[in-house]
Amino acid sequence: MHTLDIDTVEMTLDVMKYAISRITNSAPDLGQPKKESELHALAGETITPEGIGGEKAFQIFRDILVKATVPIDHPRHLAFVPAAPTRAAILFDLITSASSIHGAYWMEGAGGIYCENRAMDWLVSLTGMPEGAFGVFTSGGTAANLSAMVTAREACRKKTNAPGEKGMIITSSGAHSSIKAMAKVIDVDVHLVQTEDHMTGSQLHQALQGLPLESRKRVFAVVATGGTTNAGIIDDLDDIGRVCQEEGLWFHVDAAYGGGALVADSVRHLFKGIEKADSVTIYPHKWLFSPYDCGAILYRDPEQAREAHQQEGSYLDIFRDEGARGFNPSDYQIQLTRRLRGMPLWFSLATHGTDKYKWAVERGITLARESGDLIRKETHLELVREPSLSCVLFRRKGWNPEQYTRWTYENHKAGLALVAPTKWASGEGYETVLRFCFINPDTTQSDIQTILDTLRD
Repeated sequence: MHTLDIDTVEMTLDVMKYAISRITNSAPDLGQPKKESELHALAGETITPEGIGGEKAFQIFRDILVKATVPIDHPRHLAFVPAAPTRAAILFDLITSASSIHGAYWMEGAGGIYCENRAMDWLVSLTGMPEGAFGVFTSGGTAANLSAMVTAREACRKKTNAPGEKGMIITSSGAHSSIKAMAKVIDVDVHLVQTEDHMTGSQLHQALQGLPLESRKRVFAVVATGGTTNAGIIDDLDDIGRVCQEEGLWFHVDAAYGGGALVADSVRHLFKGIEKADSVTIYPHKWLFSPYDCGAILYRDPEQAREAHQQEGSYLDIFRDEGARGFNPSDYQIQLTRRLRGMPLWFSLATHGTDKYKWAVERGITLARESGDLIRKETHLELVREPSLSCVLFRRKGWNPEQYTRWTYENHKAGLALVAPTKWASGEGYETVLRFCFINPDTTQSDIQTILDTLRD
């Protein structure tokens, strides 16, 4: 199984040919999901005692299974938060896997960790956090937010000497779903500040004042959002940071999607106050053009994260030895074994330079503004709110939720585009609307107009 033979060589060539073909295809087929029973009927049994051989397995993937997936980098994939990894990042993702580097400890992964750390230097510089701030790459959203809140909780327990008390965090109703998911994992309560737009320092202050004294004493952290997933809304980070400083609360900024916009001069001012944060989440696999999965958690004081996460074990003692001394990423987040997820980002940054990244992010912001202009010209369409970052919310006048859903499936089935409906809080509840999220700089104004044309009668 581990022997290098002619079959392995030929399979390697086939895989590389496929990778080259896919990387050089800027507009792949949009793909159609199938039921599991349909895929099983087409693919047959693939896991058998004897094995079906690499050639057959690869053929099944290439000809059947990949066609039942939706490529995240299609220029008309505007649903959810898509992605558009650079070719350089994708190629180096192959190298990352082929190099078989364990990215937990410096002793085993020094060269690879060095690459990650240079990319991390750049991420930290975007936030304006003070000297000494640093972070690590994680698998993504929940893992990064979870690591941040574990650090915040442990720092609070150390400060108050109250290890048994159930904590509470405060965030807005527009916060990402991973905040609630993470809170379940660490068994803390979540208090939501109800807002249809950005959360302000005044709203946070009112929320704190409105809590019963016993509940208020349990609050240890505030999670602000630097670009909501649904609408690109940025909380008043500066004012929220001020309140957190006054109240002695951990200030976390979830900039998973929006963090990429820190590189864009046109919107950087909207993030004023992020430099006050105790921790910041940014996901390069969203708007910094890295392959899945690549998240990042940044700390104002990394030592607090190390105290919260460092694992002990006799077989790990060697990693603390003077001869193995160096930066150990596993000490700063919840995962021990880890892939060097930051290496493709490092290679892409080194290849293209940060100016190209600035251009690509600005392109997404420009596309959002241009689509807003196109929507205003259509009498049957209406913006829900002004475009924010690269998100655009709009409605098709007179449509009900079923019509939005049917339109989504029709366009996807036709291979035209993937644009999904979402919900937006209106005066009397939630209404179904449409949403664009622009990440891929290859998307054109013509692509947008083509999609909008399908909304006519």
